[in-house]
Amino acid sequence: MSMFSESAVKQRKGVKVGLIIAAACVIGFAGGRYSMLLQYPMMQDSAFRNLAFTYDEIMANYLNGADSKDLVDGAAVGMVASLEDPYSVYLVGDSGEKYVQSYSDHIVGIGVEIREQDGEFIIEETIKGAPSEKAGLKSGDAILEVDGKAAEGLSLADLKKLVQGEEGTTVKLAIRREQQAEQLEISVKRGAVPIHTVTYAMKDNLVGEIIISRFAEKTDEEFNEALDSLLKQGMKSLLLDLRSNPGGLLDPTIEIASRFVPEDEVIVQVVYKGDKRVITHKSEGKKPWTLPLAVLVDKHSASSSEVLTAALKASAHAEIIGERTFGKGIVQNFRQLSDGSVLKLTEAQWRSSDGQWIHKKGIDPTVLVEAPAYSQLPMLSAGLKLEQGDYGEKVDTVQQMLQTLAYLKLTERGVYDAATVEAVKAFQRAESLPATGITNDRTAYKLTVRLSEKYHAEDPQRNKALELLARSG
Repeated sequence: MSMFSESAVKQRKGVKVGLIIAAACVIGFAGGRYSMLLQYPMMQDSAFRNLAFTYDEIMANYLNGADSKDLVDGAAVGMVASLEDPYSVYLVGDSGEKYVQSYSDHIVGIGVEIREQDGEFIIEETIKGAPSEKAGLKSGDAILEVDGKAAEGLSLADLKKLVQGEEGTTVKLAIRREQQAEQLEISVKRGAVPIHTVTYAMKDNLVGEIIISRFAEKTDEEFNEALDSLLKQGMKSLLLDLRSNPGGLLDPTIEIASRFVPEDEVIVQVVYKGDKRVITHKSEGKKPWTLPLAVLVDKHSASSSEVLTAALKASAHAEIIGERTFGKGIVQNFRQLSDGSVLKLTEAQWRSSDGQWIHKKGIDPTVLVEAPAYSQLPMLSAGLKLEQGDYGEKVDTVQQMLQTLAYLKLTERGVYDAATVEAVKAFQRAESLPATGITNDRTAYKLTVRLSEKYHAEDPQRNKALELLARSG
């Protein structure tokens, strides 16, 4: 039998207590690490070590220094970009805020559309009811200064930042107005700028026309107001224009579809990854729709506009007129983080009420009517100066515009030759512009305006729809 002295026993007890404390620390550390791994599964991935190593090396050794948030934001942007999905994106800070605001019924600002023209910034349009209209700004005004800072030399993005600001604050603009010699000083108090996504009008033969530009937070409310107004005016048939509508929020789309699709019939089914969740949206319409209905679509009608088109085609006996739609049959959810950043991620796909998947396929119209070729011409970018001897795609675009407006006969495409110079001069004289024969921003803008007027007058898709509705109304 072994004998231990009292001091030895005390020493052994101390060791035992120390071991117990150490074991508790190990268990606590392991538990905490396990909790971290459950909360952040990325840490279990061996590739995460590469990311952590890169972050640590940059923060410790990069010559010019780095901001930790910038690094993390950049990693998030790159992570989503690696999916190679054009619809999934990580928007940092202010970009995320602007994305969320784009679906609101208003933004904060002064309410102007601005275009660049030959080194100047011209107000294209003042939004009805916005602070700019109330302050007396007009279409065609040139912005020379913003709060004493010259606009010359700024980019359009920089100018917009100067004009924008917090609600209730005031911005002072120096303006040059057409046919006025003196410069104007106009102060505008920043405030709520209404965003409208629906316009409507009554046409001949009591055909009501509603145009939806996209689907935002209050689009269904705007639509219901428009539809009810047209019905009160005695509308006999409805033309719904969804051309160039890129889509947007699903909820207002479902609400609008419910005005036409019979009660309890399926509008759309949203199917999530691995079929783990299927959401079937059915019509809640109480009052049957009985008037003739036509829908205009084109190759730029996408996403929610396709959901509505498919539902009206399958369940509301609508004539679909125009071209095959874009073919975006997937759904993104977006979440805004505490710093304003937004993660927009493709999480589901949708099928129509008759079970059709339309992604990368689109929806075929019941009546095919193609848009005129000139309506598909690309926009001419700001800073334009084309003259004799120039060549390329921009020259070709200008020549097609001139040819469509009957200023130019067939010539060598893509080369700014003498015939093109004379055609530009003839157009400039007709528009009371300096007849230089050089295509600058101002000339290009006038070309675009005249083409737009020609398209709205001819518009074969719209005219075909009005013709069909007049017959059935």
